[in-house]
Parts: sequence; C-alpha cells; structure tokens
Amino acid sequence: MKGNKLKHIEEPEPQKLEKKPKKKVLDKGKGIGKAAKGVLAGEYLSERSFKFFPFLLFLAMLASIYIANNYLAENKIRKVNDLREELKELRYEYITGKSELMEASKQSNISERLKILGIKENAQPVKSIIIKKDN
Repeated sequence: MKGNKLKHIEEPEPQKLEKKPKKKVLDKGKGIGKAAKGVLAGEYLSERSFKFFPFLLFLAMLASIYIANNYLAENKIRKVNDLREELKELRYEYITGKSELMEASKQSNISERLKILGIKENAQPVKSIIIKKDN
C-alpha cells in the first residue's frame, strides 16, 4: 500500500515588530514649560523665521471678525429692546386715545358739549314723511 506523503510546509513566522522606546516629553529641553516660555518670550517666532506668520495673521483676522460680530449682535439686541419699549408706549397711547374717543362719542357727552354752543337736543321723536305716488 502506498502511503500518502504529506508535504510538510512550514509557515514562516510572522515578523515581530521592534518596539521603539517612547520618547520622554522632557528629553532635550522640549518640555511644556520651556515651549510656553519660548512662545511667550517671542523666541518661537524669531527661531522659525516667520514660517507661521500667515497662519497667525489668519487667526488674528478670525479673532477680529469674532469681536466685530459680537459687537454688532449686542447693538442689534439693544436696538430691538428699545423698539419693544417704544412699541409698548405706542400701544398704550393707542389704547388711551381709543378709550377717549369712545367716551367722547357717547350721545350724552355730545349733547353736553352742544349745550355750551346753544344747540339743544331734540326731545321729540323723529317724524317720517312718506310720499305716495299716484298712478
């Protein structure tokens, strides 16, 4: 009997990645404190020879637009509040004027004012004249 011959194929071992040691943040003077000191002292800009100058101008422009937008929004809010107060005052004037007109247009008030001028109120009922046409 013939035996099956299995070929033994060896799989290559996966390559192990070398682990690189992590760099410490405080190595070679690149700490947060020294970086902040460099930025605040202006050394960062002078060392980089204005490499980031356009970006800084862009940030300054965005900041000025933001400030202007807030300023305009606050002015609009003030104006809206002033207009609301003015609208309330005008509404009160309208209601007062309307009530005074209603009071002045009552028949009793009209007759009293006409008495001063010498005009008397008619006490007799109104008579209607009807004309009939003859055919």
